[in-house]
Amino acid sequence: MIANTPEDLPRLFAEAFNAGDPTALYESGAQPAELAGHLALGLAMTVNTRKVITRGDLALLIVDWRIGGETGTADVTETADVTGTAGVTGTATDVARRGPDGGWRYVIDNPTGIA
Repeated sequence: MIANTPEDLPRLFAEAFNAGDPTALYESGAQPAELAGHLALGLAMTVNTRKVITRGDLALLIVDWRIGGETGTADVTETADVTGTAGVTGTATDVARRGPDGGWRYVIDNPTGIA
């Protein structure tokens, strides 16, 4: 799985997260913050990209995300859907870099933004 543009990353990340392993979308040596805990929830992720700012081989991504539950606010919150299934929401501020192969990968993973 490779992201050809930084705009592709959030969608591909959600797809890989829902398949159980999005680590291929991180640069080698990057520390995926809170990833193990979020995967352990066993719930599906959805994303909505707010903004992508690209400068050369770097990109800043602002992405609203939700794992299970119903849509929450931009801050990290716990929610519950009509079945009572717990979920987590947040707004990520992440940094990605284009690698030598042309693919974009996360370098800094900040899933909770300023929360």
